[in-house]
Amino acid sequence: MPLVQSTLDPAAAVYQCDVPAGEPWLHRLEAGQTLRILDLEGNQAVDTLFFNADDPAERYSAQDTIRAQGNLYLSAGTRLISNEGRVMLTITADTCGRHDTLGGACAAESNQVRYALDKWPMHSCRDSFLLACAQTRGRLTKRDLPANINFFMNVPVTADGRLTFADGISDAGKYVELQAAMPVLVLVSNCPQLNNPCNAYNPTPVRMLIWD
Repeated sequence: MPLVQSTLDPAAAVYQCDVPAGEPWLHRLEAGQTLRILDLEGNQAVDTLFFNADDPAERYSAQDTIRAQGNLYLSAGTRLISNEGRVMLTITADTCGRHDTLGGACAAESNQVRYALDKWPMHSCRDSFLLACAQTRGRLTKRDLPANINFFMNVPVTADGRLTFADGISDAGKYVELQAAMPVLVLVSNCPQLNNPCNAYNPTPVRMLIWD
């Protein structure tokens, strides 16, 4: 997938925030603004959802995005399509090269099924999503959580159509940038996963930057 460097200067960003490992982040992005997700230490998985900020019933659709671009993986030039067939954001820069939109978010239930019964109490991305949804006072609930993007996560598809969780292909300082085509709510879980290689078994913080 193509690698595209950004021309944006971090010193000119109008917003900057470091999100600790395992924590959620919920923020409004206006049409025309650009969001950079920066992998500070490498191999961190960033589970991400996008909603129309004015009508959250319209949200990122993995199915429509895959169909529109004819590719399972996301990179520079990918248009993120909503469940109403509209472009929500476009990936304008990417120094990682490939991002997953199939693997979904880890949850207490999936941790049990994939790894062991005693993994149930471990914190998960679904927990983080729900914590952030609780801050919206009912605008977003657990019913509003579709299949998400896993930025920087490596989920190869085998010849027989199965998903595998492999070592990440990101590194410290790699980033992805997205420009909003409409006002969007960005919902992130900075993944706490300790059971597969997506975070190199060491969850780390990421940095969010926004430019007008």
